[in-house]
Amino acid sequence: MSDSEHISLPGHACQVLSAADLFVSLGVNAGDELGGPDEVCPGDIYQLDPDHAPLRLVVTRPEGGGQRVGAGSAAGHPGEPIQLEARYALMASDGDQVELLLLSLPGGHRFVLPLSPMAARTDYTLLKVEEAPEDTGLSDLLCVSFARGTMITLATGVQRPIEALASGDAVLTRDHGAQPIRWIGHTTLRAVGVFAPVVITAGTLGNAGDLIVSQHHRMFLYQRTRQAGVPTAELLVQAKHLVDGERVFIREGGFVDYFSLVFDRHEIIYAEGVPAESLMVNDATLNRLPPELSEDVKRRFPGLSQHQHFGSEAGRKFLDQLGPAALYQPRRD
Repeated sequence: MSDSEHISLPGHACQVLSAADLFVSLGVNAGDELGGPDEVCPGDIYQLDPDHAPLRLVVTRPEGGGQRVGAGSAAGHPGEPIQLEARYALMASDGDQVELLLLSLPGGHRFVLPLSPMAARTDYTLLKVEEAPEDTGLSDLLCVSFARGTMITLATGVQRPIEALASGDAVLTRDHGAQPIRWIGHTTLRAVGVFAPVVITAGTLGNAGDLIVSQHHRMFLYQRTRQAGVPTAELLVQAKHLVDGERVFIREGGFVDYFSLVFDRHEIIYAEGVPAESLMVNDATLNRLPPELSEDVKRRFPGLSQHQHFGSEAGRKFLDQLGPAALYQPRRD
C-alpha cells in the first residue's frame, strides 16, 4: 500500500505530549526528558512542564496493519509510521496511578500518550516499564461506560438492561428528574490492562446486583458528614479507586461490551440502583474515547461541551485516609 493510500484513509484524533514535556525532577536521570525503556530508571520522579502544549495526533490503521499518522495531525507528517515503544506506570503524589504509552515517529521524535489525566506541578514516580502491547490501537483509550447487563432505572422506576435502551427513553436522573437519552454508544474491547472492567459486587455500595463499569467511570457517593480536604459531602470516585481485591476487583480476560449514555447535560443516573455519572461530553473526554464512540458523538452533537456541576473528585490518597468502612455498605451475613 502506498503512502498516498495511507493518507486517504479516515483517521481519528487523540492528544499527545512531546516527550520533552515530561522531565525527571529528582533521581538518577535528573533533568532528562522521558526516554525509551532502556534509558529510564524506575524510582525517578517526573513532572509535567507547566508550559506543556498538547498536540493533536491523527491516527489511521490501514488494512495492512500498523498505525500511521493521518491528515490534519499536528504531530508528525501524514503517512509516517507510528511505533509504540513502551508502556510506563507511574504513581502520582496523591497515590493515583497513571499509565503512559511512549510513541516514536521517524526522525527520533517521541511523544507521550497519557491513559489517565496528568497535572503540572505534581510528582510522578516511575514504577514499572513494560513493552507496549502490539495489538493496542491508540484509539482504544479509556471510556466511561457501563458493561452489558447493567440495569438502568427509567423515569417510571422500572429497571431495564442498558443494551435494551434506545435514544429517547426517559431515564431517572438525580438532579433533573426524567431526562431523555440523546445517544447510546457501544464498543467491544479486549478486557486487559486499562480496558479491563471493575466489578463492584452486589451490596457493596447498596447496588442490587454486580455493577460492572470501566475503570475510570465515576460513582457518586454521598457522605453524611463532609470530610476535611474536600469542599462538599458529595464525592465522585473513579471505580478503580474502590478496588480492594475482595468486594471490588478488576476482571481481566476475554472481551467486554461497554455502553455509554449521553444526555443534554452531564447527569447522575441510577445503575443497579446506585448513582453513577453519564458520559460527560467535552474535548477532554472525547479525545480519550474509542474512535467509533468519539467520532459518532462529535457528528451528532457538534459544539456540545458539558460541565460537571456536582460533587468533588475524590483521589486515591483521600479514599485511603477515609477507609472502606466509610464507603461500603455493611455486609449482610
